[in-house]
Amino acid sequence: MKYTLSFRIWHWLNATVVLALLGTVFLRKTFLSKHDNAEILINKLLEMGIEITEKQGITLAKSIRSVMWEWHIILGYALAFLVLYRIYLYFFDKSQKVDFSSLDLHHKAVKISYYLVYAILFFLALSGLVIHFYQDLGLSKDFAHNIKELHELTYQVILYFTPLHVAGVFVADAKDDNGLISTMVHGKNT
Repeated sequence: MKYTLSFRIWHWLNATVVLALLGTVFLRKTFLSKHDNAEILINKLLEMGIEITEKQGITLAKSIRSVMWEWHIILGYALAFLVLYRIYLYFFDKSQKVDFSSLDLHHKAVKISYYLVYAILFFLALSGLVIHFYQDLGLSKDFAHNIKELHELTYQVILYFTPLHVAGVFVADAKDDNGLISTMVHGKNT
């Protein structure tokens, strides 16, 4: 299959944004964990003779990671744009027209899995915007929290899909779809 330049640009931008978003979540859950860093701050400040509460420690820990979290939000805007652009490509990019009747079962399953991932990316982008703008939208904090829970749960699909996709592409390129990777880079059938 030959991919158009528009689709290839979308693919690599989307891959970069998704990986960067996963990176910010990884940092938030590990090295920049508010609870772990609050404990470190509380103990180090106590060694210096400064006593703070756990709540104050968490406030300080959150401020340390706030710049990183701003990047998560900016990348979320980029993801929302890329999802909309992917929808545009679906309808207007000739390389996206697929005759499902001509595909074997494996390739049908691959195409369907991509559509599911696109739907999940759409939900993640939309739910991220709802979380960020819940007050402007007149939504309650409890509603935003529930959306956040779904947002975090749904992100797990992308977390697992990403390495499976990369592995699957390498396997496919080595077996039945020889040249798949280079086609996604330069757009020419090999």
